[in-house]
Order: sequence, then structure tokens, then C-alpha cells
Amino acid sequence: MDARSEFEAWLVAREPSLQRLAHLLAGDPHDARDLVQKTLAKLYLAWGRLEDRHDVDAYARRILVNEHRSSWRRTARRREIVTADVPERPVDDHHDDGLRDAVWSFVATLPPRQRAVIVLRYYEQLTEPETAEVLGISVGTVKSQAHRAIASLRAHLPQETR
Repeated sequence: MDARSEFEAWLVAREPSLQRLAHLLAGDPHDARDLVQKTLAKLYLAWGRLEDRHDVDAYARRILVNEHRSSWRRTARRREIVTADVPERPVDDHHDDGLRDAVWSFVATLPPRQRAVIVLRYYEQLTEPETAEVLGISVGTVKSQAHRAIASLRAHLPQETR
């Protein structure tokens, strides 16, 4: 199998996962798509240099997070998104008290670094050292950012759910 076919096979299998991660990090589906496109372009250019194809997911996640971190520095990231229609909400077949949506809505309001730590630690289920490596920060910073984010979340939760 040539390199292009290998990349295409990997892309078909892993792009949905990258899209979900990007959406959680960016908080906006349009920014998430842009983020994934930049990630895939960089990954494709590096594909021939990757010796160990077993680490491609981690490498792609690292590129995605670094691209997202770069966007923190841009002033355009604070723009408002104006739409003519309110987006439709998916309908769950099981009982939901709305707490899950409320939590993720709150996560979307966290500062970018705290949001990235929460998404990588609790959604992607990375360990603290893995999260620190992906974000290029210390394990202590991962712990403190997670602590601050969770403390802030607890302060916003209704008293009976704490």
C-alpha cells in the first residue's frame, strides 16, 4: 500500500474522532472544521516522515492541539457568531435531566487552556502526563487548570447536584 492510500485509510477511520475533539476544543463547529483541515494538511505533509504508524493518532492530536493553541493568540478568536436561525438540538431517546448539556455548555465558556485540559483529561481520557505533553505544559499546570475549571463548574451547579 502506498503512502497516499495509507493516509486515506487512516483519514476515513479517524477523521470523526478528530472532528469531535476539535469541536470540543474550539466550541464552534466552523472553527472545528478549519482546525481539522489545518491538522490534516500538516499531517499529510509529514506522512512520509512518520516512521512509526502506531503513533499517528497521538501525532495528529498533538498537531490539532497546537493549532488550537496558536489560535488563542489571534484576536479573531473572540468574534461573535451571528445566525439567522436558532440551531436545532438533537433529541435523545433516553431520559436526560439536562445536566450533561449544562456541563458542556459551561465547559465551552472556560478559558481556552482550562477547556483544553478538561477536554483532554475527561473527554479524551488522557492521563495528566499525557495531557501535559500534548499541551506542552507541566503536569502541575494540568492539575491546577483542571482544579480551577472543576471548582468553577461546582460553583455554577445547582446545590442539589454537588
